[in-house]
Amino acid sequence: MTQPAAPITPEAIRDDLTLSGLNLIGQALSIFDADLRLAVANRQYQAMFDLPDALTRPGTHFEDTIRYLARRGEYGRVQDPESAVALRVAQARTFQPHYFERERADGRWVAVEGAPLTQGGWVTVYTDITDIKRQEQLLRARSDALSEQVLLNAERLAAANRKLAATNAALSEAQRILTRTEARTRQVTEMVPAHIAHMDAQLRYTFSNRRLPVVFPGAAGNIVGLTLEEALGAATARTLRPYMERALAGDPQVFEITHPTSGRRIRIALTPDRDGQGVYILSTDVSAEVQSREALAHAARRNLAARLTSGMAHDFGNLLTIILGLQARLAARDLPSDAAEDVQATLAAARRGASLLDRLAQITGAREPALEPTDLPALLDDLAVLARPSLAEGTRLDLAVALPPGQLLLDPGALQDSLLNLVLNANAAMTAPGVITLKARRSGDWLELSVGDTGPGFTPEALTRATEPFFTTKKGQGSGLGLSMVYDQTKMVGGTMRLSNGPRGAQVMLRLPWRPVTRRMVLLVEDDDLIRAQVRDQLTGLGHAVIEAASLSEARALTDLPDLGVILSDIQLGDGLGVEMARVAPGGVPLILMTSLPPGDPLRDLAPGPVLTKPFSQARLAAALSALRPSAEDTP
Repeated sequence: MTQPAAPITPEAIRDDLTLSGLNLIGQALSIFDADLRLAVANRQYQAMFDLPDALTRPGTHFEDTIRYLARRGEYGRVQDPESAVALRVAQARTFQPHYFERERADGRWVAVEGAPLTQGGWVTVYTDITDIKRQEQLLRARSDALSEQVLLNAERLAAANRKLAATNAALSEAQRILTRTEARTRQVTEMVPAHIAHMDAQLRYTFSNRRLPVVFPGAAGNIVGLTLEEALGAATARTLRPYMERALAGDPQVFEITHPTSGRRIRIALTPDRDGQGVYILSTDVSAEVQSREALAHAARRNLAARLTSGMAHDFGNLLTIILGLQARLAARDLPSDAAEDVQATLAAARRGASLLDRLAQITGAREPALEPTDLPALLDDLAVLARPSLAEGTRLDLAVALPPGQLLLDPGALQDSLLNLVLNANAAMTAPGVITLKARRSGDWLELSVGDTGPGFTPEALTRATEPFFTTKKGQGSGLGLSMVYDQTKMVGGTMRLSNGPRGAQVMLRLPWRPVTRRMVLLVEDDDLIRAQVRDQLTGLGHAVIEAASLSEARALTDLPDLGVILSDIQLGDGLGVEMARVAPGGVPLILMTSLPPGDPLRDLAPGPVLTKPFSQARLAAALSALRPSAEDTP
């Protein structure tokens, strides 16, 4: 029974075409791989050296071919063939480009030209130059008029020309390899999430991997030929120039800066080049690393505060409860006026202690942000009304609000507490009369809120330690928890806090993610009535319109609603999987899935987008919705 013919693959066709082309050239050619095995040989190779078929098949060992040729006398009289074979194999393992001419045992001449391959191994081309040699001998024999020196020079010139041609071929191959290597290197550098560049002594870019906009948002991608100021702007250039000058002087630099436009933290490494004519630059966005480092340090301080206070907080709370109860009973009696005043003072002190315990609990306990649509200008107006009666006489609180219309997703209670704390701190730091300025504006993807005063500013110690729990400069009058709580509340919603001294006094800058409220029509798909009602209330509380579906089939019939903005579906429904909504949803309508399944469950891995783990808070739901790209139908 005959075996079916093997299928003809495109690779086999391509190999046959390549071999056919090699068979058409006039020279013999062989290619051996890095393991010294034959990869390719044309017919001329077999014919020139009269090799058996077994030595021209792919996979043939180089050593076997050399042994065959040595024993046949290809290399002349050899006393120890095995030593000659071992020598040539050793030379092949450390292969070097070469060109030489040798006379074979049969009197014919061959030129041998070899070059290594980037993949390993080498290619060798053999050219029969017998006729050329015979012409040289004939010229020598018949040209009595030519001097011996002319003949020698002609022969040397011919040999040199052949060697030059081989060298040019090797250079062309080296140029091709270098060009391909340079292209591969550029491709690799352009995939790195960092900016790699070189700058000359005039601070002009001579190389860039085009990743500058990834690290410095807003910068141009093609900066080769631009100066430092032209590429990054005057403000950033002023900051970088001293480091660049030290690096040009031969001193490597590693430092971090804050990009003034985006607020990102950038780590920059400058390495002088070997010629002393420029600097290599590596710039990396380390904002997440810095925030994590600060959060870890702050968490360590919080844990220390928790350990110091947790042991006494319970007993102290019990004592305060007893004191408040006793003083309340005394206050209910008919006491003399001076005794009644003492009771009221004791009650006030005890209540202050209870408030302090609550603040300690907030430091040591976890809390989720309560994001909700907020009219920020109205919140700041209310804050001003609340704060102004507490300011020292003659001190003024000014508001400078420059915000586009529309609500923002904020934690209004925490934000108001933070700003009130900053305003009261500024009031305590100044000698009346003074001015406190509260500013609010949008800066790119951030909401910037700053509180500045006309006081003496932060001390150097306060600039580095102000966010530590219990650190205070009020000399026994403060708890040292105010700025620590502001820092915690800001970090909790993904923001940053920065302390600085301005031209007139201290300033605290809060940067919160810019989360405009985008009201959408939401298709809510949930087969549990109670859960569906709870999630519907969360959505309507966020200002969204809601269309409900209790099953997958019911939801499919609603996907053609003209103003549909997002689909929020449970993963497991009674009649199918919520992930199918991604297939039937109109193009551009995002899908958010929700489930009680733990992370790592195979069904969760099927989700094409974000997944909310039940139960989730309104804040988490708001954050998931705000992370979606607004569609054309969304209206603020």
